[in-house]
Amino acid sequence: MAIQIRKWATFREEILSDGGRDLDRSLRRVAVAVVVTNPYAGRYSDDLSELIDLGAYLGDELMRRCQEALGEPVEAYGKGGIVGEHGELEHVAAVLHPKFGAPTRDRVGGVSILPSVKKRAAMGATLDIPVHHVKAMLVRSHFDAVTISVPDAPGADELLLALAVTNAGRPHARVGGLLAADIVGEDGLR
Repeated sequence: MAIQIRKWATFREEILSDGGRDLDRSLRRVAVAVVVTNPYAGRYSDDLSELIDLGAYLGDELMRRCQEALGEPVEAYGKGGIVGEHGELEHVAAVLHPKFGAPTRDRVGGVSILPSVKKRAAMGATLDIPVHHVKAMLVRSHFDAVTISVPDAPGADELLLALAVTNAGRPHARVGGLLAADIVGEDGLR
């Protein structure tokens, strides 16, 4: 059974001030989502290779689209997905974990893992995609989330899969921890 892409959706916001204070530079958050048919909906299978293989393509294509919409270097990233009611959480995991990460990181020189979220929900559900720094996941200023919703997705036999990126950390971050300027970027942690 072939997996079909039904639609792409791009979300972009630009934050200029927060907490009554202007930012030194605008914070851009972008997410790109894709809605695809779920070939395993309504049936159990030990072999999820169709979705695993899809992950390699989507990791590259979603990041390409995110970079285009962001228009500047990616500092933080994260991924997520929603499975419709006839699917399993493992169907989202099959796309997002085995083959998705490497092409995503390669496009931006990322070292740290991509934080992720998965859930089962009906059409129009929100997805809060966690993000953190692409070079070192312990940079607290970049712990954030991007929220999206696609009104007509996912259908019961579909998956909604998304990648989120930002050009900076949270507005006025000041809770301490490792600073982006002090990143070593070798192990994905520091």
